[in-house]
Amino acid sequence: MDPTFRPSPLGLAVLAMLVPGPLHPYGIQRLIKQWGKDEVVNVEQRANLYKTIRRLHEAGLIAIRQTERDQQYPERTVYELTGAGRRGLPGWLTEMLATVRNEYPRFPAALSFAMGLPPAGLLAALEQRAAVLREDLARLEKLLDDYSGSLPRVTLLDDEYRRAVTAAELAWIDGVLSDLRSGALTWDEEQLAAVAAEDLTAVAPDLPPEYGAEGAEGPGTERPRAEKPDDLDARPI
Repeated sequence: MDPTFRPSPLGLAVLAMLVPGPLHPYGIQRLIKQWGKDEVVNVEQRANLYKTIRRLHEAGLIAIRQTERDQQYPERTVYELTGAGRRGLPGWLTEMLATVRNEYPRFPAALSFAMGLPPAGLLAALEQRAAVLREDLARLEKLLDDYSGSLPRVTLLDDEYRRAVTAAELAWIDGVLSDLRSGALTWDEEQLAAVAAEDLTAVAPDLPPEYGAEGAEGPGTERPRAEKPDDLDARPI
């Protein structure tokens, strides 16, 4: 196995789908969706699936078992796990379960710049998000109720996790919404400008002198023209 090959959620899903037996890419995609794993692994773009399968094959984790030909379907390549794939899968699972990694999701990134909206704008955006989260939470609750009696719990751990995370996020957002509505959480441009000015003063020695000059100069202010290479060539040596 290529030691530089980095585990990925989609690669992990492909290996796991091949544990019961050989499959072609279309069957892998269908099985991932059938088992509901497309909620946590993105298989919508078949091109990404084929790319991942190719990389797993090049890394020696899977091998071509056979090529199927049928008049009703395009030619399909059937893949199977190699010995390296079977040995590598537990290591991938252990590493991905045990390692805490910052995956830079969009929501915390947007929250870090939430002051770019007025309080009313943030209130409206979070109300919209909370409504979707309530629907997701109800769907997860129903899914777990429907399957918890017929499937081993270990097969539903991802759904339990998503239910817990969704409920926690919803509870936090509801608290922020309450503070926005009551006025306990608020801000204005003057307050933010004062904070920005204080921070800019603290780090100014490390910033180029032009930084922030455009806002301070106002529109219509002509800035010094930088010398072009021709100007430099014309100067005496």
